[in-house]
Amino acid sequence: MIGYYLHHQGQGHRRRGTAVARALRSDVVGLGSGGAPEGWPGSWVELARDDEPAVDPSSQDVTAGGVLHWVPAHHDGLLRRHRQLVDWVADARPSLVVVDVSVEVAVLVRLCGVPVVVGAMPGDRTDRPHRLAYDLADALLAPWPPGAHPDSGWPDAWVAKVWEVGGISALAPQPALDDASLLRDGELVAATHDAPPAGGGRVLVVWGSGGDDLDDAALESAVAATPGWTWEVRGGGRPASPDLLADLAGADVVVCHAGQGAVADVALAGRPAVVLAQPRPHHEQLATTHALQRMSLAATGVGWPPADAWPDLLGRAVDLGGAGWSRWGADGASRAAALLDDLAGAAA
Repeated sequence: MIGYYLHHQGQGHRRRGTAVARALRSDVVGLGSGGAPEGWPGSWVELARDDEPAVDPSSQDVTAGGVLHWVPAHHDGLLRRHRQLVDWVADARPSLVVVDVSVEVAVLVRLCGVPVVVGAMPGDRTDRPHRLAYDLADALLAPWPPGAHPDSGWPDAWVAKVWEVGGISALAPQPALDDASLLRDGELVAATHDAPPAGGGRVLVVWGSGGDDLDDAALESAVAATPGWTWEVRGGGRPASPDLLADLAGADVVVCHAGQGAVADVALAGRPAVVLAQPRPHHEQLATTHALQRMSLAATGVGWPPADAWPDLLGRAVDLGGAGWSRWGADGASRAAALLDDLAGAAA
């Protein structure tokens, strides 16, 4: 049996983990704050929050002197959370636990003698806490294609155990639509799509949670600067899409942040895209936009661009097209699941 810890910040970890869990042959038990994600295939252990009651970082030494990321001193929620985890490990005796992502959970589970697979993230992961988690991991599960981050600065020991499975889209297991991407003989194949009319078309903005909401004034300025283009927005403080794959398939250009899940969703649909890096502590989204730029997969930017940049960004996205997304991939869940099943079998 495999345990699967999913962090509660944003929805990316939960969507990605659910996609992988659904592809596993092994039994799987989910662990995390809040209820189980929609579509979770196994049982779920709801953990106490380690940020409730509220934490004062100035007086509770949340990093233990820089050794860890989040261990507030004398916090009842943290204590209950870790006791739940240890009790579950003692009772369930999992073959391995996937941790996406938490240095503290990875360390705690490994201290209990259970092999750990850590969800790898792009960006600068050479800080002391990340080094601890990546060093002790049996494998690093990376939701990007091989060679996407040649300048990561990772030590050889990490490179030797990384699983670069390609993008992991939560949309990939769903039936393909007539004008969306297809899974043909197990391989992702982008469907054909008519080019947008000259100087216009449909822009779909897809924004997630866990970061900054879209600024209404900045969005209106972008719309005003791109006559001929029709803009629609999903997420980012507005209603989410009721059928994201269909929305993506019908867009001439997709605008999204550079989170791993959003990029994989666009790759699945095979659409021209503008991918924008949001600020993150370890520059993970900036590293992803650098990879996309290097691979000539999308037009990229940092933050929300000024209004006068949008005509060129949309034009560049159209020129690049969507066919190149097959090199990023979106069905990494099946590859990740096969590797996890094999490792769990060897560890049992």
